Amino acid sequence: MPAAPAPPRLSDPALLARLVAFDTTSSRPTRQLVDFLCDLLDRPGVVVARQGVEDGAKENLVVRIGPEADAATRRGLVLSGHLDVVPAGPVDGWHSAPFALAERDGRLHARGAADMKGFLAVAANLAREADPDALQAPLVLAFTFDEEVGSLGARMLVERWDELAPAIGPLPRAAVIGEPTSLAAVRAHKGHLKLRLTFRGRSAHSGYPHLGISATEAAGRAVAALSELRRELERETVASGAEFPEVPFLALNVGTVAGGTAINVVAERCVVEVGMRTLPGVDPAALAERVRATAAAALPGGPAAELDFETISDSPPMSTPADAPLHRHLLAALGQPAPRTVAYSTDAGHLQELGLDCVIFGPGSIEVAHQPNEFVPAAELAAARGHLAALIETFCRRGDDGIG
Repeated sequence: MPAAPAPPRLSDPALLARLVAFDTTSSRPTRQLVDFLCDLLDRPGVVVARQGVEDGAKENLVVRIGPEADAATRRGLVLSGHLDVVPAGPVDGWHSAPFALAERDGRLHARGAADMKGFLAVAANLAREADPDALQAPLVLAFTFDEEVGSLGARMLVERWDELAPAIGPLPRAAVIGEPTSLAAVRAHKGHLKLRLTFRGRSAHSGYPHLGISATEAAGRAVAALSELRRELERETVASGAEFPEVPFLALNVGTVAGGTAINVVAERCVVEVGMRTLPGVDPAALAERVRATAAAALPGGPAAELDFETISDSPPMSTPADAPLHRHLLAALGQPAPRTVAYSTDAGHLQELGLDCVIFGPGSIEVAHQPNEFVPAAELAAARGHLAALIETFCRRGDDGIG
């Protein structure tokens, strides 16, 4: 039976239009988008591996083009990005449909256009165009689910890598993480530790408050204490803070407070959620305990609300040595005079645990990500293609890092 004909080649903007049409908001499945990418990429000389949660709705996709990486040198290149997007929000804030690509004044608008399906489109097209027989070292795509809600797919990929390793082989050490950086190379970022504090009191009629214990009052005292902890953290010096001169400290944010059922009822329950932007080299468990102890110490003696404490998610910080070959190569190619860091977290925090030297690089700006009318400039999409194609030439076709 003859092989099915390859799908027609799509330009990068045309492929981006196909990708954004899949509503992969983090609350929805990625399976249909993974199906589409598998059909696009699978061919002789290409290894396709899928990894999902139990019901199969959410999946990671890992694709290897070319030979296995040598276990000793781990030459080659990984291009990594996440498949999910944040919610589009109110449609009336958009000038066009969020999940339909619209071009205006050289900008390609859609939810996920910048964060980060523009990068996915370029990476997938370059992988599709690569001749497996012409590569001396592998090109690997690693596309993950649920980055936006705590890098859940990347964490699964790391924790269950042994499931994929027999098919994919050793991963190349050099890895581009395609977050929108306006085509700058970023070698380090902060982490994001998300914590939940649940205060449990006793409900009562507000006319007889002495019969109840107010969870909202307890939460209020804890929030005040956490505000003081935030100021303490801003005064403390952390060695790696020098890499983040704009915000060189551990940043704490009381993000949400929700409690009570009615004005005339003493609140039985109140939930406070806290986010911490962590720094490389800092123990997240110790930080979490510091938050818990601070909140607990704010509760009065005697009959008082009880405190339940949990970690929602922990996206680790990432730091790649400035002299890593991929980082040095990108700085030279971009004419970028100095290393850069960012204060947001990415999948790289987990992926570095696989021994990867991660550099964040992609088209589009983080400032328009998560906003109505999100866009990627068409010129940056084209420039990203040129830079990524050059990396594939250097790291995969020549099979070395290209730096003497």
